[in-house]
Amino acid sequence: MTPETSRLDIPRLGMADLQLHTARSDGTASPEAIVRYAEERTELDLIAITDHDDFRGAAEACEIAARLGTRVQIIPGIEITTRAGHLLGLFLREPVPSFRSLEATLEAIARQDGLAVVPHPLSLLTVSLGERSIGRVLRKNPAALAGIELANPTPAARLRQPRARRLNRARWHLAETGGSDAHFVEYIGSAVTRFPGRTPDDLRAALLAATTVAETRPTPALRTIGARRLLAQQVRGLSATPRATVVEPLRLRWRKWSQRGSGAGVR
Repeated sequence: MTPETSRLDIPRLGMADLQLHTARSDGTASPEAIVRYAEERTELDLIAITDHDDFRGAAEACEIAARLGTRVQIIPGIEITTRAGHLLGLFLREPVPSFRSLEATLEAIARQDGLAVVPHPLSLLTVSLGERSIGRVLRKNPAALAGIELANPTPAARLRQPRARRLNRARWHLAETGGSDAHFVEYIGSAVTRFPGRTPDDLRAALLAATTVAETRPTPALRTIGARRLLAQQVRGLSATPRATVVEPLRLRWRKWSQRGSGAGVR
C-alpha cells in the first residue's frame, strides 16, 4: 500500500464547536451573524448554539442555516442552569426548564432524545458541576451524561481542565468535547470537538461511542476584541442572563409563596 493510498483510507475527522452564545442571551452577535461567520471564516462542519436558559437563538440559527443552505450545520442546544451547576443539552427540539435538580434536567434532555454534556467541569469561577455531582449521576445512571467539555479556552474553564481530564481518564470515561464558549464571533472555533464523519448523526454516534477528541486551537488576543466591546458584553451578561435565570424564577416563587400565604390567612 502506497502512502497516498493509506492517507485516502484514513476517515476524515469532522470538526464541531459545541458551545456558542448569541445575543439572545449574553453573546454579542445575532444567530445569523454567527451562522455566516462559521460558514465563511472557519473550517467547522457543525456548531452548537447553546444560549443560557434560552432556546430562541438555536431555533433561529437552524432556520437561517436552512434558508441559506450553508455547509455548516447547526446542533440546537441550551446551556441549562441546574441546581447543581450548568449543563449543556444538545440535539434538543424545545426548551428545557431551568433551576431544577440535575437529575430532573437530565431526564428532560433524555425525553427529547438529546445528549447531556458537562461544560467547564469543576470550575470555581463559574457555575459548574463538581466531582461529587458528576460521580453521583454516573453511579446512578452511567448513560445519563454523554460527554464532558475538556477543551474550553476561557479562563474560568482552563484552570481546572487538567484535573477534569485526569478524572475522566481514571473514573468517568465520558466522551470528551471542545467548545469555544464564544460570546464574540472572533472566538468561534477556538476549541473544537473532532469526530469521525461530518454530520450531526456522525457526531451523535461518536459521542455515544466516546470516540471524540477535544482540541484547543489558536485563540484571539483580547486586544482584538477591544475594551469597549468586552465591557459591553459584561454589562449585557449582567442584564440578559439574570433576567432569564434569576429574576423570572424568583418572581414565580414569590407569587407561589404569596398565594400560599394568602390561603393560610383565609384558613
